[in-house]
Amino acid sequence: MPLVLGIDTGGTFTDGVLLDIDTKVVKKKAKAFTTREDLSIGIRKCIENMGEIDSRQIQLVSLSTTLATNAIVEGRGCRVGLILIGHESIGNLPAQKIFVVRGGHDIKGEPVTKLDCEAIQSAVTEMRDQVDTVAISGYLSIRNPEHEQDACRIIQELWDIPIVCAHQLTSTLGFHERTVTACLNARLLPIIAELLAAVKVVLKEKGIQAPLMIVKGDGSLMSEEITRGKPIETILSGPAASIVGATFLTGESSALVLDMGGTTTDISILDRGRPRINLEGAIVGGWKTRVEAAEISTFGLGGDSYIQVSKDRKLMIGPRRVWPLSVIANRYPILIEELAKVDPDREIIDAQPVDCFMLVKKPENGCRWNDAERKIINALEDSAHNIFVLAQKLGIDPNLLSLKGLEQAQVIGRISFTPTDSLHVLGIFSEYNIKAAQEGARIQASRLRMEIDEFATKVLMEIQVTLCMTILQSFVHREGLGINVNTNTGVRFLLNSILNGNQNRGFKSEITLDYPIVALGAPVSAYLPAVGSTFHTQVLIPTHAEVANAVGAASGQVAETIRILIKTSEAGGYVVYAPWKRETFLYLDEAEKHALDRAEEIAVENACRAGVVNPEVLVNKEEIVSHTPAGDVFIEMRIGVTAFGRPSWGEY
Repeated sequence: MPLVLGIDTGGTFTDGVLLDIDTKVVKKKAKAFTTREDLSIGIRKCIENMGEIDSRQIQLVSLSTTLATNAIVEGRGCRVGLILIGHESIGNLPAQKIFVVRGGHDIKGEPVTKLDCEAIQSAVTEMRDQVDTVAISGYLSIRNPEHEQDACRIIQELWDIPIVCAHQLTSTLGFHERTVTACLNARLLPIIAELLAAVKVVLKEKGIQAPLMIVKGDGSLMSEEITRGKPIETILSGPAASIVGATFLTGESSALVLDMGGTTTDISILDRGRPRINLEGAIVGGWKTRVEAAEISTFGLGGDSYIQVSKDRKLMIGPRRVWPLSVIANRYPILIEELAKVDPDREIIDAQPVDCFMLVKKPENGCRWNDAERKIINALEDSAHNIFVLAQKLGIDPNLLSLKGLEQAQVIGRISFTPTDSLHVLGIFSEYNIKAAQEGARIQASRLRMEIDEFATKVLMEIQVTLCMTILQSFVHREGLGINVNTNTGVRFLLNSILNGNQNRGFKSEITLDYPIVALGAPVSAYLPAVGSTFHTQVLIPTHAEVANAVGAASGQVAETIRILIKTSEAGGYVVYAPWKRETFLYLDEAEKHALDRAEEIAVENACRAGVVNPEVLVNKEEIVSHTPAGDVFIEMRIGVTAFGRPSWGEY
């Protein structure tokens, strides 16, 4: 019985499943905390938590990962040298060394000027020992990639260094965005290589001798080999996997998929069995790329969201993430005793009386931290502590604790009251330490002058309303509107009147969602039924919803797409703009046949390299014409050829 091991490394948990693709049965599943400092630790623990498995039955391992997204957001990665051909840089670029050389092409793919080979050689000399990878981006290289290809050959002859060409990553217009994409891809090369190596070490330890596949941002799979060259394709890998998992677990082909994790809530639209794709390119860490990924709206609301009570007694939930009291008190029971002694009315700047802190990792470079910060590290080495106890141990006012830098560097972690704790108080969830959750609720409820159960119920209702708002905000994003439904006074008035039952407004209105909601993630059963009632739509919470991302990773398909553009030539005839070269033909049918045949050949070849033995082929063709009194005039033809299929067992 061949099985697929699906693994998803989320912001809080690493999920794993053993999936029988043929019967669509999840044989085993498990969770472990994600170890962001070394993802392989969490992956190893997740596999171990599945219990005894027969490694010989595992024929494929599929991984969805937050690594690329997190690395971009945090500015991590290697040093990048950038060569721009035919155009000055526009705006900020994620590169350490930037050189501009003559060359480039016009919109028709004709050279603007000859490529300056000497300038490229000079750039190589200057970059030596200054960068780790090189990105090349030529102006309008999507119309003719020859200058990027020539520059790559020149560098390869002079220097053994990883090189990324922009035309290999995208065929979409937008010089700046394509350049950013090439630079980020170059920056991620060693990071993804390190992850793949670490995962393979874990698999070897467990006796799992199976090919490794990675989930792309559009939900499809790519081979380890392709991932090493195009790590940028893995951005938004995790949320995309959840959409695939939603389809697999429910059979729905059209739905709104809501995945509520520990850190965020991701919302996307499932259309005809596939995620809606953002063809303009994903935005990650403030960088606009040209990577085609699932169209996903992400909001800072999850099971680990920081619940605060402001000085003017207002409840605030998220977007910041903290460690739940109930989770960490299982590891450090002393926190229950310390929380029981906290005076709720004691004021503290930039913190909550309920806040506690723990050491996440002892820093290797101790000299980075000042004396005050080192004392905090030492005080937390044996146990986590409430903020007042920590201050007392150090003999300092709690408002003067030097916590910010250590927290930002993830040396220490903040533990506080979260939605997960609230569910423990209400008895909806009981996996972790209920007593710690109750003590946290006592402190926060007292600050709002409420009873504990009343406070926990208020948190539950606030989260339900916030989820309704996030769903509506996702539709605003989809329409490309710059409206924030939470801050726009008029919109907020109308939505509040609807979501709170039109109480005392003098009018009645309602919103009906055109999609069923597929709810994924461990906590959704507590919140989503009420959201579905508000929107008068069905809520589907499938079995294994808490590990749907891992199911999506295991059940995904390979999909390799080639896009080609055909336009008329001023000299007569037709020009085929392909990712590999620019070619001219006298007749349209000749150009079209050549484009289709070559695109299918390369798409099938790429799919086979990714492990698909007999891929299916899907062709999308769009012909643009201008209707004139003299008849239709051909403008251009857009061709997309996709080869897809499941990786085959043992056929690598």
